[in-house]
Amino acid sequence: MSARPPAFPFRLVATDLDGTLLRSDHTVSVRTRDALAAATAAGAAHIVVTGRSVRWTKHILDELDYHGLAVCGQGSQLYHAGEHRVLTSVTLDRRQARTALAKIEAEVGRLAVAVSRDGVDGDVVFGPGYRLEGETTLPSTLVSGQDELWELPVNKLYLQHPGGMGDDALAEAARRAAGDLVSVVVSGEGIVEVLPLGLSKARGLSMAARRLGAPAASTIAFGDMPNDIPMFAWASRGVAMAGAHPELLAVADEVTASNDEDGIAVVLERLLAGP
Repeated sequence: MSARPPAFPFRLVATDLDGTLLRSDHTVSVRTRDALAAATAAGAAHIVVTGRSVRWTKHILDELDYHGLAVCGQGSQLYHAGEHRVLTSVTLDRRQARTALAKIEAEVGRLAVAVSRDGVDGDVVFGPGYRLEGETTLPSTLVSGQDELWELPVNKLYLQHPGGMGDDALAEAARRAAGDLVSVVVSGEGIVEVLPLGLSKARGLSMAARRLGAPAASTIAFGDMPNDIPMFAWASRGVAMAGAHPELLAVADEVTASNDEDGIAVVLERLLAGP
């Protein structure tokens, strides 16, 4: 009689996208796909938890043949990939956002701003001077003035300092100036985001986990940036990728290999093998 395979110790595997699940070329390796498939076969659910809006996430999920729930927009959108529809959405009050932006600019000077509009096809709209870095083929719209940014409901703002102020310094200044109105996170190199007050990946993940019947105590989370800190605090185990932001490394339960070295697969394969 053959021995039964060891039980996988988690019911939910939550993965960030950029710098975590995705390699530098924005693909997912065969090894990582196989490890996630094995974890799923062992009874776990895989859920993507990303700062990207649905508009910037859905093509990746389609390429992965991913049909489950995804937490997008730093927790503002719960998206059903199989049905291509947004189940829940939290928007940023535009009047409050403009007030917060004015307070931040009073502290650090004029900023370049972009907004992520609400909805499955909500565009990311760039104001004057905002530079799109990384995937330059992502759908986006450039407008000539900041007033056009506020024409439709938005989930979040992106801030850039034209004078070269660092991401961490800009985020800290924004929190000092407007932390009573909005939440502020660093989600990638050159990406400082302004969110509805109290919103985080953890909030979105907890909503999705309730739908999946998976408690925090049975969740393992993978990430690489400070916006993953709330998710690590919520989950039972937080795994940071090699080269992750120092703030995330400081709170991680474990550090794995980088996204280009199949860091997620390294951990999942070990867990699947058992003690």
